[in-house]
Amino acid sequence: MNCRVCDAGGLELAIDLGLHPWANHFLKPEEVGTEPRYPLRVVFCHRCRTAQLDHTVAKEVMFADHTYLSGITQTLSDHFAATARAVDARFGGGWRRKSILDIGSNDGTQLKHYQALGYDVLGVESSRLPAERAVAAGIPTVRAFFNLDLARSLDRRFDVINAAGVFFHLEELHSAAEGIRHCLADDGVFVVQFLYMRQIVRNLAFDQIYHEHLLYYTLATLSTLLRRHGLRLFDATLTPIHGGSIVAYVGKAPGPPPSPGLQELLGAEERDGSNTLESYRRFAARIEDLKRDNLSLLAARKAAGKRIYGFGAPVKGNTLLNYFGIGTETLDCLVERNELRRGLFSPGRHIPIRLESELAEPPDVYYVLAWNFRDEILRRNRELVARGVEFIFPIQAA
Repeated sequence: MNCRVCDAGGLELAIDLGLHPWANHFLKPEEVGTEPRYPLRVVFCHRCRTAQLDHTVAKEVMFADHTYLSGITQTLSDHFAATARAVDARFGGGWRRKSILDIGSNDGTQLKHYQALGYDVLGVESSRLPAERAVAAGIPTVRAFFNLDLARSLDRRFDVINAAGVFFHLEELHSAAEGIRHCLADDGVFVVQFLYMRQIVRNLAFDQIYHEHLLYYTLATLSTLLRRHGLRLFDATLTPIHGGSIVAYVGKAPGPPPSPGLQELLGAEERDGSNTLESYRRFAARIEDLKRDNLSLLAARKAAGKRIYGFGAPVKGNTLLNYFGIGTETLDCLVERNELRRGLFSPGRHIPIRLESELAEPPDVYYVLAWNFRDEILRRNRELVARGVEFIFPIQAA
C-alpha cells in the first residue's frame, strides 16, 4: 500500500497484533463464531513519518450501524462541554451568527454543548442508532459519510467544524479534508480532537489500536496532512481524556503563526523521537511485557478462587482481550452501562455482556477495560471499593 497521508511507498512494519475481528462488532447470539478477522498491523511511512494501519475494513462495515454512544460517560460529556466553552470564549466573539458542523457527531453530545451556547448546529453521522438518538434529542443530523461531495451538497460555511475521535477514522481521508476546507468559513476554526500517538506510546495503550483507527497522529504528522489541503495547525493542547488526547486548532492557510504551546509540543516530539520507526518498535516490545504481566496477575486471582468480571465493553477492550487471549475461562462477563449492548457478546473472545443495573452481586475483581475513565469509575463505585471489590486497571495513564 501507499501512505494514507503522503502517498509514498515503502512503508515498513512497526507493530503486528495478528488477526482480529472488527472490534466494534459486538455479536448477537446467532453471530457468535461467524465474525471475520482481519490483519491488525501498524506500518510506518519514512517520508512523512505517519503511523497507520495497512489494512482497511470498509467504512460501510464499521460505521453504518454500531452501538457506541458518546453520552454514556459523564467524563466525556464534561470534556466536550469544556471544549465548547473554550472555543466560544476564544473565537466566538468575532462571529456574527455562530454555527458549527460536527463530523462524526454520534448521539449529538458535543453539539448539545454548543447549542446551549447559542450556536446553530448540524451533525453528520453515518451510524443509524446514534444518529436517530441525536435527532430525537433535537440535534439536526445528516446520516451520511462526510466527504467533499457531501460538503458541497450542504451549500454553506461554518464558523466551527469539529471532528472528535473521527479524523483518524477516515477511509476517504483526502476527500474529507477537502470537504472541511470547503465548508470552513474564512475566519473559522477546525477543531480536531484525536488520540495522541505520543501519549499512546507513553501509556503503553496498545488497545487503542483497532481497525476503526486507520491513522495514529502526532502533531508533526497531522500538520503534514493539513498542509496538503490548504489548512494550517496553529495551536494545540494536550488533555487527559482517553488517557491523553490532543485538541488542535486549525485555520485556512496561511492562518495565525504557531502558538508557543504548539511549538513546545512539536519540540517535545522531536526530543523524544516520537516520529521514528525505532520508537514504535520499542513500543511493540513493551506490549509483550504488558501481556505477560497481566496474564500472570489474572491467573493468580483465578488460582485464589476469585470471580472476575470485565468492567466496561469498550471497543478498545476487544483489542486487549483478543491479543492477550482472555476469554470466559478468566472473565465471566463484561459489565456495561450502554443498553444497546445488552445480551451481546464480545467479538473474538465471545464474552457475554451484562448490564450493570441488572447485576445481583458484584464480583470479587473487576478487570477494567474502560481504564481511560478510571477516576469516574472509582468515584461511582466507592461503595464496592469499600466492600473489598478489587479494581484492576490493565493500562495506567501517565
